[in-house]
Amino acid sequence: MKRLQLFGAVAVSTVLLSCAEVPLTGRKQLSLVSDATLQGQAAEAYQQFLSDPSTRVIRTGANAQKVKTVGNRLAAAINKYMQANGYGDKYNYNYQFTLVDSKEINAWCMPGGKVAIYSGILPVTQTDAGLATVMGHEIAHAIAQHSAERFSQMTLAQGGGAIVGAAVGGRSQGTQNTIGKLYGIGGQLALLSYSRNQESEADRLGLIFMAMAGYNPDSAVSFWQRMASAKEAGGAPPTILSSHPSDASRIAAIQELLPEARQYYKGGR
Repeated sequence: MKRLQLFGAVAVSTVLLSCAEVPLTGRKQLSLVSDATLQGQAAEAYQQFLSDPSTRVIRTGANAQKVKTVGNRLAAAINKYMQANGYGDKYNYNYQFTLVDSKEINAWCMPGGKVAIYSGILPVTQTDAGLATVMGHEIAHAIAQHSAERFSQMTLAQGGGAIVGAAVGGRSQGTQNTIGKLYGIGGQLALLSYSRNQESEADRLGLIFMAMAGYNPDSAVSFWQRMASAKEAGGAPPTILSSHPSDASRIAAIQELLPEARQYYKGGR
């Protein structure tokens, strides 16, 4: 009984002492593992994904260049803001932007800024501002360290040994198994499923990031309207919408967030 009480005290203390704060939104989040710990694993999974024979990377052409141009513009604006506002090098990611040949309407960003855009989403993005909406949202997941938060939640659910191991950044078998579940290390890539609250937070940050990069955040409304139409036309929701809020509530929420995002927009596209 005493051992159980001691373990419970350690576990509770670990959770209480393992909180982080999301940049710009100020939300407190559970953080039992550093985002830096996951970045190495994410980089490995990203390279495995790109080298998989079933992954068709588009390396040349106007669309591939557009993905890199918009991505680099977002990355530069985010890095500049973070440096200027006392965040140091914590968010100075080694970004990679890759266009993948696929009919799937999808995009994602791993910890450390490893981004994939599927060509199936380009007819929906249409413009640079539309693409910046998607990329800003996905990069926001990385900046908000949603992967580390989900990792921490999974670790907490798995039990105390995993809690302590992850809290000290150890590579216990439990930690390795959790990373494997998140990113499919050693097998087919398994993409992380975020909560609706995290998706809403990524919408908010994404609007700010695209505005910082000189893309009009008002363009996000028309993009999500086109996304809703694509969903209706296809029957099944696009992968990128699998865990997102409903179309109407999302667009309404984005419209409410626009005044905040406009403060970061200095004009541009």
